[in-house]
Amino acid sequence: MKSAILWPVLFYLVSLIAAPLLPGMISKIKALFAGREGQPILQPYYDLFRLWKKGAVYSRTTSALFYIAPLITMAAMLAALALFPVSAFGALLSFQGDLILFVYLFGLARFVSILASIDTGSSFCGMGASREATFSIFNELAFFLVLATLVKQTGSLSLSEMALPPSITDGASFNSAMPLLFVTLFIVLLAENYRIPVDDPTTHLELTMIHEVMVLDHSGPDLAFILYGASLKMWMMVILASSVLLSPWTLSIWAHVSLVFVLTLTLSLLIGIIESVMARFRLIKIPQFLVGATILGLIGYIITR
Repeated sequence: MKSAILWPVLFYLVSLIAAPLLPGMISKIKALFAGREGQPILQPYYDLFRLWKKGAVYSRTTSALFYIAPLITMAAMLAALALFPVSAFGALLSFQGDLILFVYLFGLARFVSILASIDTGSSFCGMGASREATFSIFNELAFFLVLATLVKQTGSLSLSEMALPPSITDGASFNSAMPLLFVTLFIVLLAENYRIPVDDPTTHLELTMIHEVMVLDHSGPDLAFILYGASLKMWMMVILASSVLLSPWTLSIWAHVSLVFVLTLTLSLLIGIIESVMARFRLIKIPQFLVGATILGLIGYIITR
């Protein structure tokens, strides 16, 4: 009984500490590709501590919604992490139907971010909120298809049961839909976390930004909450993509967990490589890119047994 609780708690604590490593690794890879030494991998931690020690500046046009939105965003990601499992060790909180709550927590974080952006009264922030709402329509559909396929394959609405390796689920055979689902989920990962080729998190040109323009008016601890919540979101989605990639293979629990974390680091490196060799898409190309991911997800859902 103690071990059943210990491992989910340990995974939760490790996730809280390790999540900011992923953007740090991506930045380091991009610097190496550009022939620069770049910032240290731990730079996101330094940035978070620096922002938490600063004061926040608020516009006179903002309301209480703008003040609490960063807290709600981070709280939603912390709650989603409590529902998120790794392999057979399960999640900190697990129940039948927790997948629905998990998805809605992601939606809640997006919703309050959009409202806070509009609340500033800034035309640039309103433009970013409009783009976020528009592109999320395409992105969420592809994400839902991936999750629906996992539900169809496992027959469960519990994330913990979906995360079980095949050796525990009666030795499930290789599913030809998994490569399609992985590609779909990887595209969703790039879009949900505002990475190239969908968005450039390092750009400072407002006319080309999607998500970054939404948080222009946030500062100090509020911005730290947003950045930390974004790190947790990327951490969960990368681990989910790694688990989907491993789902066709029959592995022991410890081998599955080890490979999930190895693939998590590998996918972070892959994101850094993609951002080093690709340019950001034009805005009119992004819906086409996401529709392509949706079609792949739909094919994967149809052919899943």
